[in-house]
Amino acid sequence: MESEDDFDMQDANESAEDDDFYSGGDDGDDAGPAYAFDSDGADDADDYEFIDNDTDDSDDLASHRQQNFSILSEADIRQRQEEDIIRISSVLSISKVSATVLLRFYNWSVSKVHDEWFADEENVRKAVGLLDKPAVQFPDAKELTCGICFETYPWDRLHAAACGHPFCNICWAGYIGTSINDGPGCLVLRCPDPSCGAAVGQDMIDVLASGEDKEKYYRYFIRSYVEDNRKTKWCPAPGCDYAVDFVVGSGNFDVTCRCSHSFCWNCTEEAHRPVDCDTVSKWVLKNSAESENMNWILANSKPCPRCKRPIEKNQGCMHMTCTPPCKFEFCWLCLGAWTDHGERTGGFYACNRYETAKQEGVQYDECEKRREMAKNSLEKYTHYYERWATNQSSRQKALADLQQMQTVHLEKLSDLQCQPESQLKFVTEAWLQIVECRRVLKWTYAYGYYLPEHEHGKRQFFEYLQGEAESGLERLHQCAEKELQVYLNAEGPMKEFNEFRTKLAGLTSVTRNYFENLVRALENGLSDVDTHVPCNRSGSSKSLGGGSSRGRRSKGSTSRSSGPNKNVDDSSHWSCDQCTYANANSATTCAMCQHPR
Repeated sequence: MESEDDFDMQDANESAEDDDFYSGGDDGDDAGPAYAFDSDGADDADDYEFIDNDTDDSDDLASHRQQNFSILSEADIRQRQEEDIIRISSVLSISKVSATVLLRFYNWSVSKVHDEWFADEENVRKAVGLLDKPAVQFPDAKELTCGICFETYPWDRLHAAACGHPFCNICWAGYIGTSINDGPGCLVLRCPDPSCGAAVGQDMIDVLASGEDKEKYYRYFIRSYVEDNRKTKWCPAPGCDYAVDFVVGSGNFDVTCRCSHSFCWNCTEEAHRPVDCDTVSKWVLKNSAESENMNWILANSKPCPRCKRPIEKNQGCMHMTCTPPCKFEFCWLCLGAWTDHGERTGGFYACNRYETAKQEGVQYDECEKRREMAKNSLEKYTHYYERWATNQSSRQKALADLQQMQTVHLEKLSDLQCQPESQLKFVTEAWLQIVECRRVLKWTYAYGYYLPEHEHGKRQFFEYLQGEAESGLERLHQCAEKELQVYLNAEGPMKEFNEFRTKLAGLTSVTRNYFENLVRALENGLSDVDTHVPCNRSGSSKSLGGGSSRGRRSKGSTSRSSGPNKNVDDSSHWSCDQCTYANANSATTCAMCQHPR
């Protein structure tokens, strides 16, 4: 296990070039200068010549991703624990039991134990509970009195820690059992004597605890090595017992466990590169918060003028009647009593009073502004959330298709086309690329949601890159999903299969390059864009959410061109970052979610 000093001195830039897990091919896979795309190049046959089919890209991909972390099984954890204990025991010339107590106290940091011990051994012993000599001499008598139950027992039925305070085996077993059942605190157990701080080591646990209690104790002991060490964490997947040892300072936080679960080592959410952890946290909170329900109520309902309950208009007439017991009848537009309305005020489908009040700029205008802002905010969130969720479901479907391909279809394809499975790795690589790109594309919609509206240049550049990447992904997905079926349903070998191999491998390479550019740009904060350059919205081929500049879309593509682009230009309000509620400028906290401005 590395020392704390070793990994604290890691250069964060050391592996900046190596940790890009999208690169996995030959030098020929280079897409050229970043962000420089040929609008028709991805459709040309020349693009399909990037892949060398003899290169095992999946192995390269795995090696790149494994550089900054390692997966630990329970056996690996036990082995590392034992190695650290032996190292401390031999260097400090103390017993393994004492070395274990020291390491537990200093959270399994070997370097911290060395530093503190050699700086002031006496204070360390006192703090940890490792005594040089017994506090009291163990009485040399045939019978002794237990310090807890005060019963007299033969001397061989009593035990004492290093301090020398004798207690009977029954009391020891009860004390240890209670501590173990109370939780991980049993790992720092001290002598039962209130005035004594001597540590109780594992040797006494082994002798005095019951079999069930010992099993629990060693379970806590194993877990402490992971949970108290800032370099290691458990895989958050349900039922997974693997831990991840991470090289701190290596840059990329995305790791993949042996159980196939990918997650961010920093925040333990699912892997979300290139989006930062703060954005993911806000997005996940927004998806689960009640603020969107309140936004919907504000945007699509009005309060009854009498009882103030929100009412949704579900028919065309402006004549509204509140539900019992209120039963108040009022006008939907001006919220005035219906008894004051009729032919002279515009009838059932209009309200002259409302129009007049709106032109005069009285309170109706203020309410409508806030309602319009809430409606626009809700439409924006719905736009991005739908696409986020759609890509999530597409990724889950792609994972299932990948598993089906590996377990069933690959063998069938090998038999039909008379080719060994080793020559069909390009199909698996394509599906792996689809799964990874769906994940990245999903999180770009969370990124786009929080991209400031006023940074027009960044937004246009983001939408362009996102559109190019998604367009390439849709072509790859359709080729792997639809066109492959022709060869799976064939009755025998087809001479066109080699052309299909070249096409699918080429699309995999092109799509990888598109997503490399997208990831690189987002991780750099779209820094290549001058945000002060004025943006001509009318000349853009894409609206909110990004769209392909080519305007071509495969059958399964999710169109983004209809995204909401309405924005209320109102300097008297500010939009909450947490729930996007429109608040008055005088407010310092959001009226909806209490988030500070």
